[in-house]
Amino acid sequence: MLGAMRPVLLTATLLAGCGASAPHAAPPPSSEGAALYAQYCALCHGADGEGYAADDATRLRGQRFLTTATDDLLAVAIARGRPHTAMAGYSDQFGGPLTDAQIDALVAFVRGWQVEPTVALDATPLEGDAENGAELFARECASCHGQLGNGGRGAQSLNRWTFLSQASDAFLRYAIEHGREETPMPAFAGRLSAQEIADVVVFLRRFEEEPDVVPRFMAPPRLEDMTVVRHEGGPRPQFELREGRFVSAAQVRDAVAAQARLILLDARPTSDWLVARLPGALPVPYYDIEPILARLPRDGTWIVAYCGCPHTASGEVVDRLRAAGFEHTAVLDEGVFHWIDAGYPTEEGPLPAARAQ
Repeated sequence: MLGAMRPVLLTATLLAGCGASAPHAAPPPSSEGAALYAQYCALCHGADGEGYAADDATRLRGQRFLTTATDDLLAVAIARGRPHTAMAGYSDQFGGPLTDAQIDALVAFVRGWQVEPTVALDATPLEGDAENGAELFARECASCHGQLGNGGRGAQSLNRWTFLSQASDAFLRYAIEHGREETPMPAFAGRLSAQEIADVVVFLRRFEEEPDVVPRFMAPPRLEDMTVVRHEGGPRPQFELREGRFVSAAQVRDAVAAQARLILLDARPTSDWLVARLPGALPVPYYDIEPILARLPRDGTWIVAYCGCPHTASGEVVDRLRAAGFEHTAVLDEGVFHWIDAGYPTEEGPLPAARAQ
């Protein structure tokens, strides 16, 4: 299946786009895929793939999506995610938790939701006026997908190469024409002409930029080798929490600048921790919190968890901490991407040896 072709899929094939869909043959149910979905995906996409359990986590079991999406599109989305969104890359080739075989199992599980025949898509590239497409996008699409197609308000990002490299022109055209059932995405057939839809697709292609270098493997750190408390001798921050749960990014920024005694937990998959994180943050993914519990001090030290949702994965971690008796805990209110976009300090890459405990 896909596992055998994974090295190609994540390099040259990743950038080739997708062709016509093959006839649909539903795979047998996968108990492994179901377990993996429950562990890694249900928190955001919903237990049954209904979507929006987290703010912008899209619906996966919609037939208009599944009947036009290739297995490669699904696999690349899982393996590489959508950079600078809440959808992280889960492949262990980039620091995530999943092997190629596990990604295959997840794809098969999601494919099992498809009950309608696969749509035969025309692989011919569309021709159109990108400038007119930009105007149409601003008028019809930007209110949900963002001015630059970066997503939000329940709409997925459209300007990530991990998506566009696998989404054919026909896939995009079909989505615009027919919409996505049980989501905020309406059908535009009849509202836009066939040529206007082609213009929008040609405009979106402007965002497809091949990376200069295929992302390299980065091994996740060993949590047991990392220092848990930032600045053990520093002052204790005086956080004011919204609704007794959320701390503002500005307060955390000030605490970091003051070298306050603080514990920061990155609740995202470790692949995202490797790309960019708050200074001194520990990689504690929402699906694997147990290893850190025994190492956390029970002396009232503040523990702040963050993610990109901005509250779902970090909220899961904080709930687990509070259930274990840690009271001085909070969720970073605006999430990590607000922190990054605001220009607050970050770290990236594997942990320097000097920082290890």
